[in-house]
Amino acid sequence: MNTFDLPAKVTGPSAWYGPDVAASGDWLVTLSDHQVQEIEDAAKSVIERDVEVAAITRETFPLPQTAPLIADALEQCLHGRGFVAVRGLKSYADDIRMAASMYYGIGTHMGSARSQNGKGHVLGHVCDLGLSTTDGSVRIYQTTERQNYHTDSCDVVGLMSLRGAKSGGLSGLVSSMTIYNEMYDARPDLLAELMQPMATDRRGEITADGRAYFEIPVFNYHQGHLSGLYAPHYIRSAPRLDGVPPLTDAQNEALDMLDALADDPRLNIEFALQPGDLLFVHNHTILHDRTAYEEWGEPERRRHLLRLWLAIPGARPLPDVYAQRYGRVTIGDRGGVIVPGSELNAPLEPV
Repeated sequence: MNTFDLPAKVTGPSAWYGPDVAASGDWLVTLSDHQVQEIEDAAKSVIERDVEVAAITRETFPLPQTAPLIADALEQCLHGRGFVAVRGLKSYADDIRMAASMYYGIGTHMGSARSQNGKGHVLGHVCDLGLSTTDGSVRIYQTTERQNYHTDSCDVVGLMSLRGAKSGGLSGLVSSMTIYNEMYDARPDLLAELMQPMATDRRGEITADGRAYFEIPVFNYHQGHLSGLYAPHYIRSAPRLDGVPPLTDAQNEALDMLDALADDPRLNIEFALQPGDLLFVHNHTILHDRTAYEEWGEPERRRHLLRLWLAIPGARPLPDVYAQRYGRVTIGDRGGVIVPGSELNAPLEPV
């Protein structure tokens, strides 16, 4: 395939280079003391009324002073560079209900929380559970292993840092739009491979269609939007499943080039989240990573982040093929892992 058969290169703020973004510093915003107090007061209010975390709504968690900042952050995610970090909150690492209530309440001002696994968890815990990805049902966020650049199955993924690692565990971001542009110029033939369906392992979470994998291209162009969807480990593990052929040489070469570009410091940005920091990332234009890390010896000090998968009312349209992974493509009501029989819940402990 030549470049005339591919969607045009992406222009605008979503196609960025890491050093430029790092130098600007405007991706990190800081809450005022009044905004911090407002968020804490809202969380204390829902706790005093014994509102379960998963039952918190925008109406039960009013944030008149902070809502404009949240709206600006969401605008930057959807229509700007694709991510924003928010600093200023205490982590409340030893008061998980307080931390979860603050974080989930902020999330309700962005969109609706989606299930992150087959257990129906709308609040995720990113920490080491002493597991290994050699187990076909284990997902990388449950280990200390490097995640590699990937997307999650939602419009916007959010993280709240409670505690950091002894060493490592850096967050990495790269524009999938910039990767597309680089491949467009250098190897359009390999880019064409990424615009064809590739099987991706569901890691044992069998959804309503009964299939152990889904088949969606890495890059998808629909109604004027180029979107990326990528899980490198699970594309490469998919051939273990019945009905999935081995990757071709061209597919392997295309994936290798994508990974190499994502790892290129010319393109990406790496940083450490401090306890209390929030990070929101637009999955359709950004790949995110977490470096491998060394854990503290004491279990109570282990690295721990909370995670949200959010469906956003004002998000972009997605092609019908995304329904294989997102369940549906209805804007504001899509994404997550929907397994028959699971009930939505927000656990306060890693399980």
